[in-house]
Parts: sequence; structure tokens; C-alpha cells
Amino acid sequence: MKSESTSPGADAPDFATNASSGPSAIMRWPVMALGALGVLLAVNQQFLLNLFGFQPLGNAYLYYLIGIFLAVTFLALPISSNLAGRLHWVNVVLAIAALVSGGWLGLHGLDIISRGWEYDAPLMADIMATILIFLVLEGVRRAGGPVLLATALLFGTFPLYAGHMPGFLWGTQFSAIETVRAHVLGVESIIGIPMQVVAELVIGFVIFGSVLVITKGSDFFMELASALLGHSRGGPAKVAVIGSGILGSLSGSVISNILTSAPFSVPTMRRVGYPASYAAAVEACASTGATLMPPVMGTVAFVMASFLGVQYSTIVIAAVIPAILFYVALLFQVDMYAARRGLHGLPRSETPKILPVLAKGWPYLLSLAVLIFVLMVLRMESRSPYYASIVMIVATSFRKETRLTYQRCKALLLDISLNVGKLVAILAGIGLVVGGLSYTGVAGAFSRELLLYAGGNTALMLLAGAVTSFVLGMGMTVTACYIFLSILLAPALVQAGLNPIASHLFILYWGMLSYITPPVALAAITAANVAGSKPMETGFRAMRLGLPLFVLPFIFVYDPALIMEGTAINIVERIFLTTVAIWAVTSAFESWIYKVGRIGVVSRIAFAAGGVLIIVPELLTSIAGAIVLGVVIAVNLMLKRRKPAQGM
Repeated sequence: MKSESTSPGADAPDFATNASSGPSAIMRWPVMALGALGVLLAVNQQFLLNLFGFQPLGNAYLYYLIGIFLAVTFLALPISSNLAGRLHWVNVVLAIAALVSGGWLGLHGLDIISRGWEYDAPLMADIMATILIFLVLEGVRRAGGPVLLATALLFGTFPLYAGHMPGFLWGTQFSAIETVRAHVLGVESIIGIPMQVVAELVIGFVIFGSVLVITKGSDFFMELASALLGHSRGGPAKVAVIGSGILGSLSGSVISNILTSAPFSVPTMRRVGYPASYAAAVEACASTGATLMPPVMGTVAFVMASFLGVQYSTIVIAAVIPAILFYVALLFQVDMYAARRGLHGLPRSETPKILPVLAKGWPYLLSLAVLIFVLMVLRMESRSPYYASIVMIVATSFRKETRLTYQRCKALLLDISLNVGKLVAILAGIGLVVGGLSYTGVAGAFSRELLLYAGGNTALMLLAGAVTSFVLGMGMTVTACYIFLSILLAPALVQAGLNPIASHLFILYWGMLSYITPPVALAAITAANVAGSKPMETGFRAMRLGLPLFVLPFIFVYDPALIMEGTAINIVERIFLTTVAIWAVTSAFESWIYKVGRIGVVSRIAFAAGGVLIIVPELLTSIAGAIVLGVVIAVNLMLKRRKPAQGM
């Protein structure tokens, strides 16, 4: 099972439920000192500051970063949960080893490239590379868990026996020292694309997410949602959907988003009549969908942009419509649930006024505007979160409640250090997977064989990919799952004629589903702990609420209009039809049609069937689906089986 982080940041969801996810008191200052050094190094590299005449080469920078943040991981995370707070000397020794090996390799970055050490290295380079390999494996074990360690070991050692594998699994075989050199001194493994993305893009967004939470941005977005929707029918549930969606889209974290917003949203949902398990399921779905919502979509979106060779803004544009449709589906469901059970919203006297909320929260809106402007307009993707963070820190300093005090600065630095440390540890380990498949040549062979076995049947390939993504998502982080399948599965989908961005988003969506689907359902279990509900009951409710996440990937992979590919008319038409289809299916689930009221079993089945027909990207089926919906509504109105209900 994945472990999660209590802090925001790109892919931070992968650490939050680990009770020992923070350093002991004695280790906090070293962790913060190393974290500050790593952040300073990243800023120096990103803005070409040349501080103290220091501006390392690209590979040297990555080695320094790995050494620093692996040391943070060893000092912050215990050897095991049973040994938390003990054996500090082991952690210190490992941290020193990480600093020495990473530092030595960084100092010789130019030699590694110019003298071809990837193929023939001196003894000291081999020793340092071997040490770093073992440190990376220990780091991924502590930060990512045993499943991720087993994956890194299996594929990291694959070059040792690839020549003995049968069929398409056969690949180029390496000796032990050649494997070590390829993984550490080569550019496609430990310092490959995953680590490059962290170094160039993700650190800035981790800083932005941490600043947002430390300066109480989460409070503002929940208040804003409450001011807009708190008084409406089932208002607290809509507040949870919108508030968690906005907050999670900026922090990029599933679990930390739940831990931040659920203590507020779940009690208010229960107060107006939502059962505990339903309230927890709403929070779990809203937080899970948030990491698919631009502008910040977690580490995986940055990695996706690198694999596809496109700008991050391209991924943002492609992802926005499916994400919005998912939240529309959630709003439909919680509103219909409230309508069917006669639930009300909060009294207006208990919801904040919109203008005072906006007046108080202008620093966050301003920083968000800066982030989007620099990201989307100026196309300075790597620098945008730094500018937005500076704006937020300065703007929030005018109020005592939000300015960065000494204690908050320490909390901020610790938060950033932990999140980046865990990301570096995990993605360095995932680099071993990428390198093992890349150097042996098996990745390309696997894609070709998959395409051959499927016989060009894209539906079969998508189903296989969906199941594989879901299963891997149970034991891996979403980023790890995506990277693995983007190497093996995505090329086959693209070769089969599917849209490249849609194919990669398909893998991402299905990898995310394990967060709300039993037996893992990590997001649902976390929300259930806050709500005091039964974990599995909450998981099944979350799976039902999150049904659009199961369906949307199949829609946009077959019709890329939903990811903004096509003519304006085609895009608008597909958005409209998909919205209608989502409304129809959710109406069937909730046994409620606006202006009609409750509907029976036969009507529910017919209405759901009509929605499915509309989703199919064919004109005749869409017309047939619309006719079915019209007939169901007309028959129910004619028979007056239920009193009409007010719309949303």
C-alpha cells in the first residue's frame, strides 16, 4: 500500500499516512539546513545566478541534488516504523554517504561526460556509483515502500539477465559494473527524465504548494466556496467539492488535501444530513480529482510533458475540460442526493459574505493570477511558481494572521525539505526502472509485441491498459505507475493510431483510480478516518461517486475533442453532449431528474442507457440517446409519479 505525506506538493500524496513521515526533534535542524541548501541550489540553477561563481553543469547539478535530498530522506524517515526515534547513527552515516557520493560525482560531472565514464570509468567513480545505487534503493524503500523497492530492484537489475530472457523480453545484457555505470553515470536512469523534471520544474511547485498552506491559503479557498455555495441545497457538500478541488489543484496532493479540508467539510456535511460515509466519499473524490485539475497537476503532469516533448501548458490545456466535467458530475450527484432527501444548506447567517472573503483573500488570487500568467502567457514554466510564491509571501505579510513568522518559516522550510526529499528518493528509484528498460531495449519490443497481440484492436489494448494502470496504482505512486506504463504501454497506444496526449492522460486517470476504489482506496480510507465512518463502505461510495473518472478516459481517448483537439464547433459539441450524458447517468444513479423528481427502476435504466448512447461519438447514437431521455422525462411528467423538484 502506498504511503503518503501530510504536506502539499507535487505527488506529495504518496506519503501522508506514514505515521513516521517527519524527522525526530534532534534531526529537524539538519534536515532544514540541507533543505535550504538544496532549494538555494535549485534557485541558483533556475535563475542562472552564479552565486559565489558556482554554476554546475546539468548532470553535476542533478548529482548534487540527489546527494542533498537523499541525505534529507535518511535523516527524516526512520529505518522502519518500529525503530522510529532510534539508531540515529545509522541515518547519519547514510546521510553522509549520500552527500559524499553525490558531491564527488557532481565535482566530476564534466569528466563523466567528456571522458565517457558511462562506458569505462576509473575505480573511484565505480565505487561512488555503487554506493549511490545502494543509497537510492534504501531511499526508495523508506519513501515509497516495499512494492516500489521491489519494482526498482526487478527492473534495475534487468540488464544483468536480459540476455537469458525469452521472446520479446530478451534484451542487451550487461555485466554488474556495466549496469552500475549505466544507471549512475548514464543519462537515462537515475539522472534521467524523472529526476530532470524534479530538478527543473517540480521543486518550484512544491515550494508554491507549501507557501499556500503555511500562509493559510487553504482557509481562504474553503471560505470562498462556502460563501458561494454554502447556503444552497446540500451546500456543505458543494463547498467540499469546489473548495477541495481548488485547493488540491494548487497543492497537487490528494491526501494532504483531505487532511487539510476534511476536518472542516465533513462535519458541516454531516450537520445538514449527509451520512458520514457519504461525506467522506465526497471529500475523497473531490481531493482525488484535484490532482487532475490544472494549473498544478502534480509531478506526473510535468513528467508527461517531458515524455511527450511538449510544453507543460499544452498538458494543462488538454486536461482542463475532463477535470471540469468530473467536478460537474460530483456537483450533480451531491445536489440530487440532497434534493431526494430534502437536505438544506447552511443558514445564510453562518456563511461568510463573498466581498469580505475576497478582500481578505486577494493575496492568493493575485499569486494564482501571477502563476497562470507566467505559466501560460510568458511560457516561463520553470520560473512561474517561484514568482507566484514571492508574490504570495509579500502579499500575505500585510496581515498578522498570514504573514511568515519565525515559527512559520521553520514549518515552511521543513515542509519543503520533506516533500522534495521524498520526491527525489522515489524518482531516483524510478529512474532505475526507466534505465533498465531503456538500456536493454525491452521497452520498444514490449510495445511492438502488445500491438501485435492486440491485432490492432484498440479497445482491447485500452482495457488491458486500464486494468494494468489500476493494479499498479495500488502499490506504486501515481508518478511511478505513469512512468512505467508510459514506457511500455503508451507507445503501443500511439502506434495504434490514438492521440498521444489522450493516451498518456488515459494512463494517468486509471492510475489515480486506486485512490477511491477498494481494496486500497487510500483517499477514501483517509477521509473515513476523519469522518469516523467505515473505510470499505466509504470506499464503495467513493467509487460510485467517482464513476466519471472511470468513463471519461475512454471518451477523450476515442474523441480528443474533450482534450481541446479539433475544431471549435466539434469541441463545443462534444463538451455539451458529454455534460448531458453525465447528467443523465448521475440522474439514474440518484433516482432523481430535475423538474421531474423521483424516478423508478425502469426509468433509471432507460435514462442511464440514453446517457451512454449520447456519449458514443456518433450522430445517430447521440440522437437516439436524446430521444430516450426525452421519452423518459415526458412519461414521468405525464404520469406525475413524483412532485417536480426545484433545479440546482
